[in-house]
Amino acid sequence: MPGQALGYVPSMRSFAGNSLKTWPAVAVVCVAQFVVVLDVTIVTMALPAIRPALRFSEAGQQWIFTAYALAFGGLLICGGRLADVFGRRRIFLIGLGLFTVASIGCALAWSAETLVAARVIQGAGAALLSPAALGLLTTLTEPGEERRRAIGWWTAVAAGGGASGWILGGLISEYAGWRWVFAVNAPIGLVGLVLGLLVLPARLSRRGR
Repeated sequence: MPGQALGYVPSMRSFAGNSLKTWPAVAVVCVAQFVVVLDVTIVTMALPAIRPALRFSEAGQQWIFTAYALAFGGLLICGGRLADVFGRRRIFLIGLGLFTVASIGCALAWSAETLVAARVIQGAGAALLSPAALGLLTTLTEPGEERRRAIGWWTAVAAGGGASGWILGGLISEYAGWRWVFAVNAPIGLVGLVLGLLVLPARLSRRGR
């Protein structure tokens, strides 16, 4: 049941034991979802450093957060539909690639306008990636215990990404600089793309929308 899936956090040992061929793909999907949710909160702690660096106004700095959230939330349904039509694996990888490139753009931003624009693109990438990721979980796993475990991990990882953003944002911006709040996504995204190409099945059966 949905309530059981959201409240159930399995052990990796039991999941791997039952699904040796499936859990690497599930791990890639979960890590990608972690980064997507992380970027909702991690930037908030870096705002005091970003504002003077790029000359944001006090009101304008809120767009660093809002631009990502609006694009992410506003395009989720569209992203899910594209995953249904063009394939979940394909849209997942396109979304992850777009998210990674936009993260590099955020790290290299030279003005307030370029940072906000890059954040919009980053949110659009997340909107493609996230529904495709959940769709992949239901395609990769069998109904029942296996699927509950996979969705339990996916939910727990997403929650962890949101919570850890408050801590990581402050630490990274203080000791490495605010640009690394965005740049940290690049190596994770690149590794995720490579692993995704390797472990996500090229042909996935469609079990409904």
